[in-house]
Amino acid sequence: MFAELAVVAAAQFGPTPALPGAELRAAARDAMGVLDLTARDVRVERTWTDGDLRGEELSWTVGFGPRTGAYLLRPRDADGPLPGVVALHCHSSMKWAGKDKIADGPEGPSPEVRRLRDAVYGGRAFAGALARRGFAVLAHDVLAWGSRRFPLDVPDGPGSEPDRYDAAAREHEHVVAKHCAALGTSFAGVVAGEDLAAAAYLRSRPDVGPVGCAGLSGGGLRAGLLGAFDPEIRAVVVAAMMSSYRDLIGTHVHRHTWMFYPPGLPRLGDWPDLVASRAPAPLMVQYALRDELFPEAGMRRAHAVIEERYRDAPEAYEAVFADVPHSFDVPRQEQAFDWLAARLA
Repeated sequence: MFAELAVVAAAQFGPTPALPGAELRAAARDAMGVLDLTARDVRVERTWTDGDLRGEELSWTVGFGPRTGAYLLRPRDADGPLPGVVALHCHSSMKWAGKDKIADGPEGPSPEVRRLRDAVYGGRAFAGALARRGFAVLAHDVLAWGSRRFPLDVPDGPGSEPDRYDAAAREHEHVVAKHCAALGTSFAGVVAGEDLAAAAYLRSRPDVGPVGCAGLSGGGLRAGLLGAFDPEIRAVVVAAMMSSYRDLIGTHVHRHTWMFYPPGLPRLGDWPDLVASRAPAPLMVQYALRDELFPEAGMRRAHAVIEERYRDAPEAYEAVFADVPHSFDVPRQEQAFDWLAARLA
């Protein structure tokens, strides 16, 4: 039925227009209802050192909901401004934790976070590993995750409280998406607004120089949106979050967050069109060829779309194809770190 619906929709709306980059970015931002948010009343809640790292626990408000929690990590003895990276946590059907999935605070990771890291991050907190390479790395929570999660009624039962919360939060995401739509924005538009505010804060710090961003899966989705909507983001890494929409129909659509389907975007351009609309600014996309969330045909089609967008600056687009499952493992992290270092120097 979905395949037949796709044919009817395509006949009515016609082929997806290949809007120029700037025009596509503006139209997509409007269609998604990206909120104009600012990180206000920024507070340093505490500081700590962990071997060769120095950390700050920050909080701020974006004007609604609980205060945003964030970690800022940098080398302990670093002098002068450092290149900055906004490290974007994944979705992973884990909303009890946000930034803690990719960055360690003073207390270290929970058992649930360790389990996730072992599954998709090669067992490590990539934000800390990146900071040790000489970056100032900001990892922050966004609406529905970590410090900004909803106060849901979690029934008693087997498993830990975080696991039971995550089960309830999976069903609640529909409610979040519907409220955003009813308010004229979208789940993606709200999260993108919060990420734009975080990136602006990071750039405002006197100890930070040029800023890029990186993320896996739902974090890669956020990285793609941030790179499209913030012209001051110098370099973007999207890990295991790339496919054409058409190749998801009927088989893979249900596997993804509501953030991946903002209203109106498919009538303006495909997902890779939007991510590549930042051309000729630097972009790295990592394709996991054994990714259970995306078909290889969709990845290959997306790669062709991005290559076309970067035809006048092919050296600015780095495509990484790896025979791995859905992940941002240590070899792929190190590849991304080297690429970011070269482009944010």
